[in-house]
Amino acid sequence: MPRLIETPTVVEAAGNKPKLIEEFVGRVNSGDDSISIARMKSPEGWVEPGQTPQFREMTVVLSGELVIESKTETLRVQAGQAVICEPGEWVRYSTPGNAGAEYLAICLPAFSPETVHRDE
Repeated sequence: MPRLIETPTVVEAAGNKPKLIEEFVGRVNSGDDSISIARMKSPEGWVEPGQTPQFREMTVVLSGELVIESKTETLRVQAGQAVICEPGEWVRYSTPGNAGAEYLAICLPAFSPETVHRDE
């Protein structure tokens, strides 16, 4: 039977500036540990610590530009583009552009603070 998710839950974000994370599906909002789907809104100049997550993260940029650094390259992901980051790969997300960014993040299995492994 279909289950309506009426509203997302706001989840605390990491980084140098406030960022809005609205989890629609995942451990917090729907009790699902197999997948998480969240809408992110990050401001101009936001950057988070690097991380080596244990989950696969697929990101679809809705507006603005999201920058993703890895050990080997830096990707500039524009509105209408997507990127896939594999488990165990070090990455760092930021939105240095004037408009910040809005994007969807899908994590398999679901995001958890215990499995993101952020740099100290």
